[in-house]
Amino acid sequence: MNTDDQDAQGPAELGLDPSTSDDTNLGFDDLAESDDGAPRERHRLRRTLIVVGTLVLALALVLGGVALFLVDRYAGNVERVGDVFADLDEDARPAPATPAEEAGDPPLTFLLVGSDTRAAPEPGELPGGRSDAIMLVRFTGDRQNAQLISIPRDSWVEIPGRGMNKINASYAFGGPTLLIQTVEQLTQLRIDHYVAIDFDGLIQVTDDLGGVDVVVAETTTNGPYTFTAGTNHLDGEQARYYLAQRYDLPGGDFDRVKRQQQYLQAMFGKLISSDTFSSPTRLDGALRAVTDAVAVDDGLGNADMVQLAYSLRGVTPESIDFFTAPVLGTGREGAASVVYLDDVAADRMWSYLRNDSLGRNAAEFADDALPEVPR
Repeated sequence: MNTDDQDAQGPAELGLDPSTSDDTNLGFDDLAESDDGAPRERHRLRRTLIVVGTLVLALALVLGGVALFLVDRYAGNVERVGDVFADLDEDARPAPATPAEEAGDPPLTFLLVGSDTRAAPEPGELPGGRSDAIMLVRFTGDRQNAQLISIPRDSWVEIPGRGMNKINASYAFGGPTLLIQTVEQLTQLRIDHYVAIDFDGLIQVTDDLGGVDVVVAETTTNGPYTFTAGTNHLDGEQARYYLAQRYDLPGGDFDRVKRQQQYLQAMFGKLISSDTFSSPTRLDGALRAVTDAVAVDDGLGNADMVQLAYSLRGVTPESIDFFTAPVLGTGREGAASVVYLDDVAADRMWSYLRNDSLGRNAAEFADDALPEVPR
């Protein structure tokens, strides 16, 4: 018989019973009386798949709802700073970062600006215009490591359109946009995102975490609190005085920069510790406080923040290197006390940072790295 004839014949011509030629025509009794049980098993499998599919769909809807709730609760809690990059001359900016050969994504660079909104402006500062901490944070292309470089707030640099001045004056003169422009001109490093941190808000994080531990080299006193040599467990109010102290420290503002770095490292370590994750209430309070203390540029949406946080899940306190921009020394410009950067060493640091290789060359800047025990 040729295939055409076979195709043309129906079930009866082929010796088959039309009533049983298709499993879909079988009734319940036919299935129950099946000798080998195969139709019954297929029917049971079909029912099982429907049930499983329904459960999977329900679970997906629940998880989707939970995800939307979490995005709104945490990422949605972060304030946005509008148009910080809008007025920058794109042609004058450094080129965007390119990924290293072994990394699929380009490095990401954040400019972090920290301020204490409760502190009174110092002489010569504009109210609301202070930037107590200026830090560059660079995440490597593989998102496994990061470098944090503090730029002393009194660094004597050229501010575009304003001449030479302290770097934190750029914030007072032109807000985030001029500060970004100043840092990009100084480092030739393109800033991808801007983050403003309210240290007053981070103090609440300290309390929500149950305090953090810091280790200091020399006993010092600031206000009502004395920080003894060795390990100190700080609550929020103690952390405020610890971070704010700059006088009566051997290194002055340099020691304060080291304290800021150490505190951030300790807080990050406590935040991702098992003690925090084992307590949903503590974790929720800390995450709410962190996001409440942070504002980011409006180019970083909620979905972007969630995706970024997931990509950085491998970053730990041990994989973050802390540095300070290389310094030649201090001096005075008129009535102002200033910090002079070491342009040669700093240019080398910025070059490594641009090439995503500062971590591999960290030993060259050991004197500018975070000591194990800051003063």
